[in-house]
Amino acid sequence: MLKIAVIGGRDTVMGFKALGLDAFAAESPAEAGKLLRRLTRESEDEYAIIYIEENFAAQIQNEIDKFKDVPSPAIIVIPGREGSSGLGLQALKAAVERAVGTNILGD
Repeated sequence: MLKIAVIGGRDTVMGFKALGLDAFAAESPAEAGKLLRRLTRESEDEYAIIYIEENFAAQIQNEIDKFKDVPSPAIIVIPGREGSSGLGLQALKAAVERAVGTNILGD
């Protein structure tokens, strides 16, 4: 069965845990990177979607980029408790541009 995971700060992931998603709290970007590697390596718990909090994603972009051209898992950057830094929207625009061939979302 495919699952959905969330990696982020404790305050961010607890809300997702209440919704039934697998929540993984990280204290640092390095820990978030380790969690991402572990979740993408496990074969018994296959994750179709992994949400990662923006403030961690910015520091582990090289790890995330390994999955940008594969269908699963979809790595989606989400804003944290502090609000959005724009990284998630920037990633969405890049994905749409790759798929469509042009930026249809505008500036």
